[in-house]
Amino acid sequence: MPKNREQKKEILENLGDKISKSKSVVFASFDALGVKDNEELRKNLKKEKGEYFVSKKTLLNIAFKNSNFPDLDIKNLPGRVAAIFAYEDEVSPAKVVLNFKKINKDKISFVGGMLDGKFISGDEVESLANLPSKKELYAQMVGSLNAPISGFVNVLAGNIRGLVNVLKAINEKE
Repeated sequence: MPKNREQKKEILENLGDKISKSKSVVFASFDALGVKDNEELRKNLKKEKGEYFVSKKTLLNIAFKNSNFPDLDIKNLPGRVAAIFAYEDEVSPAKVVLNFKKINKDKISFVGGMLDGKFISGDEVESLANLPSKKELYAQMVGSLNAPISGFVNVLAGNIRGLVNVLKAINEKE
């Protein structure tokens, strides 16, 4: 059933709020997804502070143009397009979609995204989704910072160990 002007206006306001709150947006083509798959994906995205939103391309296009993205043209993206908003971590919703895509082959695909106010291609979104998460990067950074200190402690302990071994050998000789 077609939507009237008031409903469309409400959708545009809602989309404007989502766009202004989000840190990044991923556009995915979901032509082969069924209702159960859509609901599962929505639930997984909600856990990662993301949101899956489906609307007509025309309304998405108008909402993005009203939100200071005049160069973005969603109408040219292939298939039915869903906008996936990331509210906390810029990459985690893309990771959720990538994991979902691996399980449900060829049912959903990346067709583009918005990051730092710029449009990125579907391939770039997939590359971002393959990167380690923020927590993993923090752990790697802490490990890198900790490595020289650990090495220094081992060097100091090695000298003490050597001294203990020499004293032990002298004690055994006597």
